Amino acid sequence: MNYINWLYFPLRLAWRQLIFDHTKLMVAICGVLFACVLVFMQLGFRDALYASATSAPVNLDGDLFLMHKQSEAMWRPIEFNRSELMRALGNPAVADVFPLYLGLAPFKNIETRVKRTLMVYGFDPDSSSFRIEAINNKREALKLKDTVLFDEYSRPEFGPIGNLIAANRNLTEIRDYSVAIIGLFRMGVSFAADGNVVTSDLNFMRIFPERNLEHIDVGIIKLVPGSSQTYVKGELEKLLDESTNIFTYEELLHFERDYWANMAPIGFIFGFGTIMGWVVGLVIVYQILFTDITNHRNEFATLKAMGYSQGYFIRVVFASALLLAILGFIPGFMLALSLYHLAESQIFMPMPMTAAKATSVLMLILSMCFIAGLIAIRKLKDADPADMF
Repeated sequence: MNYINWLYFPLRLAWRQLIFDHTKLMVAICGVLFACVLVFMQLGFRDALYASATSAPVNLDGDLFLMHKQSEAMWRPIEFNRSELMRALGNPAVADVFPLYLGLAPFKNIETRVKRTLMVYGFDPDSSSFRIEAINNKREALKLKDTVLFDEYSRPEFGPIGNLIAANRNLTEIRDYSVAIIGLFRMGVSFAADGNVVTSDLNFMRIFPERNLEHIDVGIIKLVPGSSQTYVKGELEKLLDESTNIFTYEELLHFERDYWANMAPIGFIFGFGTIMGWVVGLVIVYQILFTDITNHRNEFATLKAMGYSQGYFIRVVFASALLLAILGFIPGFMLALSLYHLAESQIFMPMPMTAAKATSVLMLILSMCFIAGLIAIRKLKDADPADMF
């Protein structure tokens, strides 16, 4: 019975206060909904950013990876000598090494002739540098001069490449150099490039004639099965030049995510947008609770005169905040789910609605409403029975 008195009656009173004025209730729910959707979208774009940042490294087939220490990310690499990668073969635990070349270049739409920038990957077709089956199946074909594979998950502005290949209209230009698209693969766009192309190392040098095979962007190292990545990494750090970084697979993914999260301005923007959404919702909920307490000040004073404690009224305010959080989160979640699907269709990046993300946003909304209630309860001091006379 004490439990019911402590929780149920304040919750019932809070519910009756909220539904007494339907217009005010809808405004309050819309305020929480707006904050909820804003936080969901900021987190969704942030996750899409991280997913796109790792779309390339997650598909590299290696155990350890070399990059120049001045490289900020894979899309902004600093070249280093291929001999550094070859030196890794001096470790008995290293089975093979593969160089990888990267470069941004304009790609000409076959139909419209409009150019748009994409990322070009060059690799040795005798090596299995990628985990993508469609690329590995075309390695022999990529040995032919001026042949490339196109990422079918690239933005549609590059043209309907699949249909054009089927119609035998597969000739285009990359950096004003004529190439033939001989197949498709799937990798995904990123915030750095709107599409991707994979070709052989020799064809890469034809597209980028100022480059040479002795200067690479990423070194892929495959270890003997059963070797410890951590141990071999430590041994290679002693062997190789100090100008290179050695990453494990997970460290490379973290390195790419960290660039966008902490070094690129866009990572800060999404984080700041999440905070601002939370603050906007806090202000709206506080204003609703403050107004509600002010409008019912005489009723609260009457209940105080009847013997109700200050703690009871505090529970009423927090119950109102809890109800607003739940009533705003449910439609906010449904609307965000629809907006995620819409955004995916427009930006061509994955924006999954995970249980962890939904739970995190719910906790943020609950904390927002709790703090708003914490600030609003100060107004309860004005509900003094003596003021009624």
